[in-house]
Amino acid sequence: MTKPIVAIPADIRSFDGATWHAVQHQYLRAALNAAGVMAFIIPAFEAGYDADAILDRVDGLLVSGSASNVHPSLYGAEATERDGPFDPARDATSLPLIRRAIDRAIPLLAICRGIQELNVALGGSLASEIHEEPGIWDHRRPEGVDRDGMYAIRQTVHIKAGSCIADILGPGDIRVNSLHRQAIARTAPRLQVEATAEDGTVEAVSVIDARAFAVGVQWHPEYWAETDAASNRLFAAFGGAVRSYAAGKLLVITAQASA
Repeated sequence: MTKPIVAIPADIRSFDGATWHAVQHQYLRAALNAAGVMAFIIPAFEAGYDADAILDRVDGLLVSGSASNVHPSLYGAEATERDGPFDPARDATSLPLIRRAIDRAIPLLAICRGIQELNVALGGSLASEIHEEPGIWDHRRPEGVDRDGMYAIRQTVHIKAGSCIADILGPGDIRVNSLHRQAIARTAPRLQVEATAEDGTVEAVSVIDARAFAVGVQWHPEYWAETDAASNRLFAAFGGAVRSYAAGKLLVITAQASA
């Protein structure tokens, strides 16, 4: 059996006056080396895409982090310049893919912006500039450090006993690398909170009625997926779910061919 394939929705980026559809290298590397799967980058367009046509051809969905934010209009809020930057093509591509992947029991791992997209896709809302809220810590990236320092594992999150992530990482406290200025405000009805920061900020969720692996984390397991044990186990669990889905598809195809 060949390696299964996951879809990763792209961001829209501009370089040297040209528009690019891009995904950060760390996500692609983690998919290959920690999850053991191949990745297809899905271009981002605001209209014209058929989510099912994409999902017909892959075995999982990995929704990455990004410097952009989900547009507030998608969760019933007024957008201000401060809430940006925005990427409407990424929103229009990712949210339908998330909904259809869950409906079709296709394994899903959503990271950073991805967990926020997952929450919005299922009817939840987001809070901006959470560091300005009373009692909430500053979860933003530190200043004056290189990328390894920026993504250093330094925050504690508490994983709830009996949760999906507890089955992978164990219950209790673990250390992670969580960098964000937005977070889940109103949790979508179909999501279960799996882990929280020490200030109560939602750091992980799962889809309550999912028929396959469907997990979102606010932190960045992709960055140290090959060297950090917890990050590696999360990607390995996702990879295992993707392989199981691919094997099930192969059995169906084989049965149809022999019928």
